[in-house]
Amino acid sequence: MSRRSWLLLGGLLLGACSKEPPPPEPVRPVLSVQVQSQDLAQLGRFAGNIQARYESTLGFRVSGRIAARQVDVGSEVKKGDLLATLDPTDLQNQLRSSQGDLARVQAQFINAQANARRQQELFDRGVGAQAQLDVAQTDLKTSQASLDQAKAAVNQSKDQLSYSELRTDHDAVVTEWKVEAGQVVSAGQEVVTLARPDIKEAVIDLPAGMAEQLPADVKFQVAAQLDPAINTSATLRELEPQADSATRTRRARLTLADTPAGFRLGTAISVTLSSAIEPRIELPTSAVQQVDGHAQIWVIDAQNQTVAPRVVKVLSQADDRVVVSAGVKSGERVVSAGVNSLKPGQKVKVDEESPR
Repeated sequence: MSRRSWLLLGGLLLGACSKEPPPPEPVRPVLSVQVQSQDLAQLGRFAGNIQARYESTLGFRVSGRIAARQVDVGSEVKKGDLLATLDPTDLQNQLRSSQGDLARVQAQFINAQANARRQQELFDRGVGAQAQLDVAQTDLKTSQASLDQAKAAVNQSKDQLSYSELRTDHDAVVTEWKVEAGQVVSAGQEVVTLARPDIKEAVIDLPAGMAEQLPADVKFQVAAQLDPAINTSATLRELEPQADSATRTRRARLTLADTPAGFRLGTAISVTLSSAIEPRIELPTSAVQQVDGHAQIWVIDAQNQTVAPRVVKVLSQADDRVVVSAGVKSGERVVSAGVNSLKPGQKVKVDEESPR
């Protein structure tokens, strides 16, 4: 081989040895979020309170002046307990008057009995007139009727006197007094409100527009305002048919799935309304890019720390958030910033944001 050939061969070998492998793809730091699927749409949150399903307002059956109130608001009372009393003086005088009338009528009845018996004996011996006997028997019947009336009046007076005591006819909690001691009340006037504590429900006021458009599958979550850990689900039991003229709201009464001990009468609650929707995921706007007319995101392979593009379906976009319904699963991690400079299979260093 000539000298020239050796020189060419050496030059080729030297050139081949001088080529270096391409540098590795740099690891790109990215921000990411772990997505969470949402299958409930929040319709709103409203304040309310716990009330008894059954309440009753009691009043005296007779008129009079309130002499005393025996229990205070919040007191628990048992069936038959005394709640309040009227001044019984007038009723006692009425009873004494009716008892006096009864004694007088009883004396008249005894005389009528004796006179009728005497006239009957005279008539039987043939020395009495039929007319006198008829008059005596008529007087006896009249006296009997007067006696029955007087007895009824006494019984009525006793009942009226017993009505001066207001007693509860069931176990309850006193929720409101509408009168004060010394006040004069009429028969049937509202005096005290009692609530049965055994069955409780949640009560809220909904805007009229929302109340008219509540979905059939609406869900209610009830929680105590002071301690949200005390919570339960509920269902709609009753919705008032007409809106309040002043607030334009309709009162909704909810049946509780269960009644935690912390749900006492009057407890302030927060009620969240939601309804089932097609599963969807909310992402930052910066996580989505448009490629060939399609919305695309970059999903991170947690094991290999690489990224891959994926087409998604955008449902809505508002401000800095995008809602998608397909192309990504709950629990996957998505690049939330720097998507424009990524390549399929590129290594990334994940810097996590708060889960969305």
